[in-house]
Amino acid sequence: MDMPHKSAALPLALAYAALIVYASLYPFADWRDQGIAPWAYLSAPWPKYWTGFDFGVNVAGYVPFGFLCALSVLRTGSSHSVWRALLRATVAGAAIAFAMETLQSYLPARIPSNVDLGLNTAGTVLGAVLAAALERLGAIAHWSRVRSQWFVEDARGGLVLLALWPFALLFPAAVTFGLGQVFERLETTISEWLLDTPFIDWLPVRQFELEPLVPAVELLCVMLGALVPCLLGYLVARNVVQRAVLLPLILLAGVAASALSAAMSYGPEHAWAWLDLPVQVGLAAAVFAGVLLLFAPRRLCGALLLMGLVLQLSLLNQAPESAYFAQTLATWEQGRFIRFHGLAQWLGWGWPFAVLVYVVAALSRRGPRPEHARS
Repeated sequence: MDMPHKSAALPLALAYAALIVYASLYPFADWRDQGIAPWAYLSAPWPKYWTGFDFGVNVAGYVPFGFLCALSVLRTGSSHSVWRALLRATVAGAAIAFAMETLQSYLPARIPSNVDLGLNTAGTVLGAVLAAALERLGAIAHWSRVRSQWFVEDARGGLVLLALWPFALLFPAAVTFGLGQVFERLETTISEWLLDTPFIDWLPVRQFELEPLVPAVELLCVMLGALVPCLLGYLVARNVVQRAVLLPLILLAGVAASALSAAMSYGPEHAWAWLDLPVQVGLAAAVFAGVLLLFAPRRLCGALLLMGLVLQLSLLNQAPESAYFAQTLATWEQGRFIRFHGLAQWLGWGWPFAVLVYVVAALSRRGPRPEHARS
């Protein structure tokens, strides 16, 4: 009898809850008691100023959370799970929304609102109802069968990382697909923390100057950045057919996310400005390498993924941040994306290192593993 697969819905729901906390409490500064009860907003009158965008964001922002919470309960397959899923998802969404609005009472830059609380809860219910409807239509069971046919048993972590990759690309990087460029910022942050302390003398002095990447190295970083998620997909896919389908889907998701990022940062007319000749050649090289590796053993794919990711991180972190970084940061901070720019940055910084941890753990697991992808 086949062992049931662990659902990716629960870790995705937890990750999305962290996103909600970040978006609701950003910029995490100037906490203070403003002399009012933190729950006083519950009896506040209808706000004088509101926009359709605010209403839409407050509803839509909680729909994925309600969907994932309900889905994590539905995947248990127990009796009456639909109604329990609706109830648990609604309670979880309402509790998080209430906690976020209450904590905003201590942030002068944020305004708690009973309308936001109601809209957030409505979004959670909408997402949960969508999950329940898909369950009634058999879509959840169908996905379980498809996942069993397409992915290995322990694919949950890999699938979560693949789902997060397009979101990690939303904040523009110095190099297309160049996630994990943290050395310069980490060095500056640690220096600021240790300033005026005896520990500043313990900080190693960098022996080299950061230099912009030459075109050939930039092309290599683009190729590796596009190939790494494809190899991650190869690790969790069951056979060559699934790999051949995943390869273009993963790359198309990366291209779409990069275009959306450019459109949000610099305007829709610049959505494809990043797709210059080095990026095109790098993408073509990633496709070529991906096709060559379709039949490669899983452990070889994992080893190549680790080597490629370490090489890309090494090259990227010897280069300074993009000259457009300050402009991009100002655009996001002063616009509608203020709540999400930092989160997208953190995803972009942390995603490669999470992949490193996942792949090392996957390759070190004991027990029988099929060494070659089946055709």
